[in-house]
Amino acid sequence: MTTTTVKVKQPVREIPFLIRVIWFFVFGWELAGAWILVAWALNLTVLGLPLGLWMIDRVPQVLTLKARSGAYVTELEDGRTRFLTTKQPPFLIRALYFVVFGWWLSLLWAAVAWILCATILFLPIGIPMLHALPFVTTLHRS
Repeated sequence: MTTTTVKVKQPVREIPFLIRVIWFFVFGWELAGAWILVAWALNLTVLGLPLGLWMIDRVPQVLTLKARSGAYVTELEDGRTRFLTTKQPPFLIRALYFVVFGWWLSLLWAAVAWILCATILFLPIGIPMLHALPFVTTLHRS
């Protein structure tokens, strides 16, 4: 006998824009700067690398409370919920890219983006740059 598994897909809910703007100006900009420096310092060590890359992946959340892209999928048969993200490049390519470019380019990219966020004029450039930091570091697609 064949069993059919029913899956329910739920998109991630975004925090209201006004709250995200207030967060950015009150906490996000300063906290993101410290977060990036700690993550980058962790990326310099073999033991800290997994935590550092996890922190880099969370920079958009720390900066503007932006929800991770993806969806929650719940299987109605057993009630388990999984978070599905977008398809990523192969691990070997991402690892090689990080070793050759990502570790130093991410710090340069983050520093320039963070400084751009300090000015009202270049804020619209700096925020998308910081949101793209996971891609610059390891080719991680959001």
